[in-house]
Amino acid sequence: MGFDLPGLLAANDGRGYELHARHLNPQLPRMLHAIGFDKVYERAEGSYLFDRDGQRYLDFLSGFGVFALGHNHPVVRKALHDVLDGELADLVQFDCALLPGLLAEQLLARAPGMDRVYFGNSGTEAVEAALKFARYATGKPRVLYCDHAFHGLTVGSLSVNGSDEFKTGFGPLVSGTAVPFGELDALRAELTRKDVAALVVEPVQGKGVHVAPPGYLRAAAGLLHAAGALLICDEVQTGLGRTGRFFSYEYDDVEPDIVTVAKALSGGFVPVGATLVKEWIFARVYSSMDRVLVHDSTFGSNAPAMAAGLASLAVIEDEQLVSNAERTGEVLRAALADLAGRYEMLAGVRGRGLMIGLEFARPRSLKLRASWNMLQAARVGLFSQMIVVSLFERHRILTQVAGDHMEVIKLLPSLTIGDAEVDAFVTAFAEVMEDAHRGSGLMWDFGRRLVRQAMTR
Repeated sequence: MGFDLPGLLAANDGRGYELHARHLNPQLPRMLHAIGFDKVYERAEGSYLFDRDGQRYLDFLSGFGVFALGHNHPVVRKALHDVLDGELADLVQFDCALLPGLLAEQLLARAPGMDRVYFGNSGTEAVEAALKFARYATGKPRVLYCDHAFHGLTVGSLSVNGSDEFKTGFGPLVSGTAVPFGELDALRAELTRKDVAALVVEPVQGKGVHVAPPGYLRAAAGLLHAAGALLICDEVQTGLGRTGRFFSYEYDDVEPDIVTVAKALSGGFVPVGATLVKEWIFARVYSSMDRVLVHDSTFGSNAPAMAAGLASLAVIEDEQLVSNAERTGEVLRAALADLAGRYEMLAGVRGRGLMIGLEFARPRSLKLRASWNMLQAARVGLFSQMIVVSLFERHRILTQVAGDHMEVIKLLPSLTIGDAEVDAFVTAFAEVMEDAHRGSGLMWDFGRRLVRQAMTR
């Protein structure tokens, strides 16, 4: 009698893929089987995952950036144990709990110019709040966003998503207009219509790992403010040290009006999102006691999430993870840039800190074009998928493609990595690229594998 979690897990060992296929999104296990990522992980520590056979995997995906502190950081684990052991009165709703105030204080201390914080449960909720606040504070309906942007998948966030594959079939959406990333003339032209509430922008775009041109955010803020509009910096993935600054917008010496964060704030344990806002915006949204709950979340500011956030900020500071991301990122990008001169299909290396994109392009030599063209004819983006699969199968390194129909892979390791992890990745990547450039079996084998998978569907 009673609930026995270890016993439940032991009794159902190995059923994860079966249960997902039967009761959850069936395409996820199907996709993982197709690319050979269908492992059963039993343990995680730092930058590594361990499967049921005891094999160790270097995690350069980090849960899309969630595990900035690495997996199962002991400081965050202790904070969560302390919360549970404390038996706090949590989510009372009609009280002002201490932990949310403390976390807000800590976040604002690291974000000069920001005055207030709204806590939700995810990055997309943080963006939803930012969109609502901007529209209400300015009295204008339209939000601008950049092509290739990704800000979340709820309806408001989806409306400012630059990728049509996510939007198809979910309209009509909220009023929004795409502008080219990094181009001020297009922004200036949209602002002449005088109906723009804000521009929401990632300082480094997650899709494709495109870095905002120097001075772009600062110049955009000037144009927006002159037109009575706001600058929203989406730091859900780039924030909390990922790019070698606590916030990536700091590279541009700009002061946004609204900033969104999530992912790393969770410590890898409890979902949390935060929207940092200037005082005058908050004052307009929450203008009276009648409007006290005009935007709210039942589970926002819950004690475990707040404790995880506070512990995460402490770890980032104590272990100097921001400076480590800057230093280690420079070492990793430099080593990869050297490989670009050696392998013609590696067209470029870009990014900031430990958010890095590796772009591939059509080879110049005739002997390599046949296999390249074979993959391109099947689907644009398959070369980058082949590299991801090869890194995983040959070297047990977990990475991701940086976007659909895109020949870019993205590296998002934990901010705790050091020279050993850098050397392991560079050595493995060079071996895979060497094989791909031999014109030998790597691309042809991958192509035949895709054909076999297509025939068994």
